[in-house]
Amino acid sequence: MRLSLLAAAVVAACSLSFTAAAQSDLQAAFSGDVPAPVDQPYAGMLTVNVDLTDAAKRIFRSHETIPVKSGPLTLFYPKWIPGEHAPSGPVSNVAGLIITANGKQLPWRRDLREMYAIHVDVPEGVSQLDLQFQFLSPGEGEGSNFGASVSTSPNLADMEFNQVAFYPAGYYTRQIQIQPTVELPQGWQFGSALEVDSRSGNTIHFKPLSFNNFVDSPMIAGAYFNRVDLTPKGGTTVHLNVVGDSAKAVKLTDKQLQQQRNVVAQTNFLFGAHHYSHYDFLLTLSDHTGHFGLEHHQSSDDRLPEDFFTDDDMHLVAASLMPHEFVHSWNGKFRRPADLWTPNFNVPMQDDLLWVYEGLTDYWCGVLTARAGLWTPDQYRDSMANIAASMTYRTGRAWRSLQDTADAAPLTYYGSESWINWIRDTDFYPEGQLLWLDVDTKIRDLSGGKHSLDDFAHAFYGMDNGSYVTKTYTFDDVVKTLNQVQPFDWAKFLRDRLDYTGGDLPEHGIERGGWKLVFDDKPNGEEKAMASLRHGGVNLAYSIGLIINGKGRIGDVQWNGPAFKAGLVPDMTIVAVNGHDFSADAIKDAVTAAKTSSAPIELLVKNVDVYSTVKIDYHEGLRYPHLVRAEGKDLIGAIVTPRTK
Repeated sequence: MRLSLLAAAVVAACSLSFTAAAQSDLQAAFSGDVPAPVDQPYAGMLTVNVDLTDAAKRIFRSHETIPVKSGPLTLFYPKWIPGEHAPSGPVSNVAGLIITANGKQLPWRRDLREMYAIHVDVPEGVSQLDLQFQFLSPGEGEGSNFGASVSTSPNLADMEFNQVAFYPAGYYTRQIQIQPTVELPQGWQFGSALEVDSRSGNTIHFKPLSFNNFVDSPMIAGAYFNRVDLTPKGGTTVHLNVVGDSAKAVKLTDKQLQQQRNVVAQTNFLFGAHHYSHYDFLLTLSDHTGHFGLEHHQSSDDRLPEDFFTDDDMHLVAASLMPHEFVHSWNGKFRRPADLWTPNFNVPMQDDLLWVYEGLTDYWCGVLTARAGLWTPDQYRDSMANIAASMTYRTGRAWRSLQDTADAAPLTYYGSESWINWIRDTDFYPEGQLLWLDVDTKIRDLSGGKHSLDDFAHAFYGMDNGSYVTKTYTFDDVVKTLNQVQPFDWAKFLRDRLDYTGGDLPEHGIERGGWKLVFDDKPNGEEKAMASLRHGGVNLAYSIGLIINGKGRIGDVQWNGPAFKAGLVPDMTIVAVNGHDFSADAIKDAVTAAKTSSAPIELLVKNVDVYSTVKIDYHEGLRYPHLVRAEGKDLIGAIVTPRTK
């Protein structure tokens, strides 16, 4: 019965359609030779066979078949990948594309305005095109953004299926069916949310599915593999699949396994419903791949350093990644901002509600990391102290609102890594946490503790249990549900914070939650863990206004801070501190010594090939953030208390 209900839900999703005006807008966007998408079934089924036997050499070989009719045809390579929030499809890594029909090679040409589209004239009598090409995964140091980052090592491969397939333009991608097959290297095992149809040796044939779900279902595979069951008692199946560069890396302790099971249980308690028929965490542990997380509806692509399970500091710092991506199954996949729902992967997405999509997810991931026992309450507060300090010192708030960091996500994700405090980057994540803590504590305060943001979670996401048919939302929908939970002028509350520019942090959830941000010369627990992972780097943003890597290279400078006023800028290299070789200890000792001295801190710096001496007139010592108890109820303590139902 459950499968029948899910099937009915999927069929119902296909009945969604754009309005006539929206369809006209699409046609205008794709004027010329590129057809706009239409909500109608594509005739026939695509197939794709991906050969990963050369994955260790960073080569994915793809053979795709596309049923066609004679005449002009446009093929798309996926451009806007859900969750990446930018036109980041790695088309520049596609090589060797040869299209044949009835054994003869056909010419093709790239569209001059849409680089992700190619045009082919299909001859009379041809009913199928055969595409052969390679996806060349970047090597170390080459790529840094999701699908364009390093995704293989000699022992493993991470594959996003949008990397290895084209699709016909002119259709909603949910109306295009495809059947994938993957050939693995000898002895490798795999994890994916895709459902297996059959297996013959190292070749896996998956069941047909829509092109939407195909792109939404990545695969990990490797020689060192571990799969553990995280299914809550009486609940829907959830697995954690781990690949790594060693057998030791993929093993969890009993405590770690229980913590991951707690994540699933606590998340289901939070939302009161789930929106997958099964769920697979896909965790890659390697020092030779990119490190990030990318959400999918029934899985998550999580990539962390090899020692995640074996180094306590790494486990502490990275513990919230998988909870974050898991929450996205509800917030971002099931419920999605209307401007982020598109009919195919080449219609531009709009990111204005990322402070909900990502900011609220980031808030809940921290809360769930604590509720699941991956963090203690003290460790949660350390995390919030670091976030609050970073956002308090965000000098760019003087000119750029939190809303604009979301609106400009295609720029903020892939912009410069220098001057981050002044430019602002993806602040809808960290300041989004503070925004939603502000909302949560306000609800608790107004209701006298009777209601909380957990009630919003139930109301906004806790419907249609088991369905994974996307439901879109707008700003007004968010405000309406908040008002159902606790009447208040939530539109003004949110806009006052989202649109604010000025010198002050506009969120006050920490104070309302019974705590306050202070600074002293002792690093908190999270800062100690991060310092051990920096390989000699040091964060002095809250004192002299510098972030420096282990080789002395300056990564960021606080705009108008002490170091800035002394003449330091990003990409300079500190060679010596007060006449001695640079090291993290040397510069921290200099900052400490200056507190009881009137002499400035003297640095020898290198700017390209020019050396100079700068003097920083700063005498307030080291400054690290902490939360300390203040007046009022400890609402933050209540927020991170585990739920029992």
